[in-house]
Amino acid sequence: MTKLKTDGRPEFRPNDYVVYPAHGVGRILTIEVQEIAGLKMELFVISFEKDKMTLRVPTAKADSVGMRSLSTPDIVGKALETLKGRARVKRAMWSRRAQEYEQKINSGDLVSIAEVVRDLHRNDDQREQSYSERQLYEAALERLTREVAAVDGVDEQRAAKKVDELLDCRAA
Repeated sequence: MTKLKTDGRPEFRPNDYVVYPAHGVGRILTIEVQEIAGLKMELFVISFEKDKMTLRVPTAKADSVGMRSLSTPDIVGKALETLKGRARVKRAMWSRRAQEYEQKINSGDLVSIAEVVRDLHRNDDQREQSYSERQLYEAALERLTREVAAVDGVDEQRAAKKVDELLDCRAA
């Protein structure tokens, strides 16, 4: 569990799972000091195993880039509850809606990500999704599923099944 600093911000440690808004759930491998342009910088080394990616984030910039601890179980509950709601599809042009969906996904806010999943989910009897709709839906679904899995301490398949069941029961 992530401890809090004296100012109330999270104190991240190696092996903590964190959420980096643009990439989703990752795990801090280590905290290292590197010399960059003559300055010594302390960096979080974060692994995103699924994407086979390693990211280095200056520890001083973690807050400003929106890096955060995993959601609490009650926030996960709110996000999953959001999936049960009715899809809210605005009548704006697709390019505008796509931009809004992208912002929600990259915000790192789990409830906002769940809203995108809810709004873009299609049942078998509904019209086909466009390529860009499907891309946004899959990105949001993957972020949601990974965080649910990490918070619940289960594998991603089990978390995906839980999310699918909620989406399917909404359709019934």
